[in-house]
Amino acid sequence: MSILHSRATNNAIFDNPPFANGREADIHITRQGSDFYYAVCAFMGFFAIVFLASSLTKHRTNRLFFYLVAAYHFTACVAYYAMGSNLGFTPIEVEFSRQDSDVRGDARQIFWVRYCDWFVSTPLILLTLFLTAGAPAPLIFLTIFMDEFMIIMGLVGAVTTSGYKWGFFAFGCAALCVVLWNLIWQGRKYARHLGSDVSRAYILPMTILLLSWICYPIAWGVSEGGNVIAPTSEAVFYGVCDIVAKPFFSIALLFLHRKIDPARMGLKFRDYDDDFAIMAHQNGTTRGHHAHDRKDSPPLGEGVRASEAADHPIAADGTAAHHDAVHHDTTTHPA
Repeated sequence: MSILHSRATNNAIFDNPPFANGREADIHITRQGSDFYYAVCAFMGFFAIVFLASSLTKHRTNRLFFYLVAAYHFTACVAYYAMGSNLGFTPIEVEFSRQDSDVRGDARQIFWVRYCDWFVSTPLILLTLFLTAGAPAPLIFLTIFMDEFMIIMGLVGAVTTSGYKWGFFAFGCAALCVVLWNLIWQGRKYARHLGSDVSRAYILPMTILLLSWICYPIAWGVSEGGNVIAPTSEAVFYGVCDIVAKPFFSIALLFLHRKIDPARMGLKFRDYDDDFAIMAHQNGTTRGHHAHDRKDSPPLGEGVRASEAADHPIAADGTAAHHDAVHHDTTTHPA
């Protein structure tokens, strides 16, 4: 029984102690934090499989949104597995030393793998919304760039030990404002022009995403930034935000997409059998035209000779006939 109990117990924080880059993190997750990370890992993995399996209900050319949604859930699943295993972090000296036992110490555990997840997954989330709205490529490029810039600023600020971290935090918040502006105003305008059903499929998921994303700067400020809450509480804060921004957002998006033809959003893709049919039709038509042309056309030699005969008449003696123009001088001279 003791062996079974030891196997059922989560020992990740003991198997992988909070030690990295030659330093130990005094402020790190507890076993409860590891359990929560593993639970979110299972949650993300479950929905990734569900969304991927649900794509089989659609034609191959209409599965883009299912694949995008499954992709960022698989990415989050791996990241949460790493954090649950107490891996993918680095100890960083805190700017604010606290007396609370949960956050007392000199070095805090900073999970850089979380930012790797966001760097991959958040552009895919934005892409699902902008493809829904039929937004142009320049708007998509700008928003995704600002999103990734925001993620990098958050990571750089998190690993900065001095008060200069708040400068990077400010840069990241400014980029977030650009992202939210493009989502709320620009994307909504494009979606509205595609119809009321497309507009609903954009606005509701966008609202869910908006409510969750505005919480991330708060979570950063009280965890990596200000060292106010413990890493286990940080896990719950970020985990709830990720659950809202990924599974809840995705369920709403795919549900509202269920009766919308992707071609209305400019997402018409050809399948391999469609290409074969088109090529067969074109080849058959081309062969028919070529056969008709060969049937009606004279032999090559005869055609050339007939053309030459029309351009150069032949005289009876076998020489080419030349027509000389005779000019009569009609000028009269006075007598």
